[in-house]
This record gives sequence, C-alpha cells and structure tokens, in this order.
Amino acid sequence: MAEHIALTVNGEGRELDVEPRRLLVQVLREDLDLTGTHIGCDTSQCGACTVHLDGLAVKSCTVLAVQADGSTVKTIEGLAPDGSLHPIQQAFWEKHGLQCGFCTPGMIMAAADLLARDAEPTDDAIRHAIEGNICRCTGYHNIVAAIREAARVMGASADAPVATA
Repeated sequence: MAEHIALTVNGEGRELDVEPRRLLVQVLREDLDLTGTHIGCDTSQCGACTVHLDGLAVKSCTVLAVQADGSTVKTIEGLAPDGSLHPIQQAFWEKHGLQCGFCTPGMIMAAADLLARDAEPTDDAIRHAIEGNICRCTGYHNIVAAIREAARVMGASADAPVATA
C-alpha cells in the first residue's frame, strides 16, 4: 500500500506515492532521477548517500521516504543550481580532493553542512565532520585541504565589498 508524500527537493515541490518501506535514497535516485546521491553500503557506514534534510546532513539510506514527508531535501544536484560549481565542488577539483568520485557527493554535502555551521573550521573539525564518510581511494589529506580551501573562498566572498549601482 503506497503513501502519498510531498517534499521540496532542490527547491522544487515534488509529490509522489511511495511504499512505506522505501528509503529516501531510493526515492531520490529511482523516482526523482537524482543519481548524484550514491548508494554505497546500505548500512549507513560509508556516507555516500549524504543529503541535507531540513538543513542538516543525513545519510539518506537511514531515512524512510515517508519520514521525509513535508521536508526540504537538498542533494548534490541542488548545491549549485545554476549549473556552475559550488565553491566546495571547485575546491575539491582544484585540491584533488577526489579520485574515483564515488564518495565525493556525500563528502561535499557533509562539508557544506559543516561550513554552514562553522565558517573557519580547524583541520580537526573538518576531519570530525567527515568521519562518517568513507573514501577508499585517498588518505583524506586532499579532502581536508579542499574543505579548508572552500572555507577560505567562501569566507573571502562573504567579506567582499558589495558593489552598488
């Protein structure tokens, strides 16, 4: 028996009928075709499925879609909706914070959550924020450097003078 849910996903209202046992990650990937959210382990260990639910980073493999009814979800596709790279995505590119890329969307969403709460995190704070996200390719050094660079760029752009007409 399906249940009707309504979500705001990446700024767009979405309504659909889902089985009560379906996970949010399945609905995002299979029903809404937002495949940037990856399924890595199905046990909440890897963090590849991290999205923002009502402004907080969550592992979408641990949330039933019906639990997200009425919520706002942001996926990696919604991080920079104008088609350009978000400063965190750009920093991952420039600082080589990715290799195979499988964990990258989850890492970036965890980093965005951190930087929304702490504009100038220490390396220890960065490592703590991403400790629920596993990367099997890197030693995390470049990921930490990328998040540090994103914090610098985002802080610099926030401090930039506003041009007036």
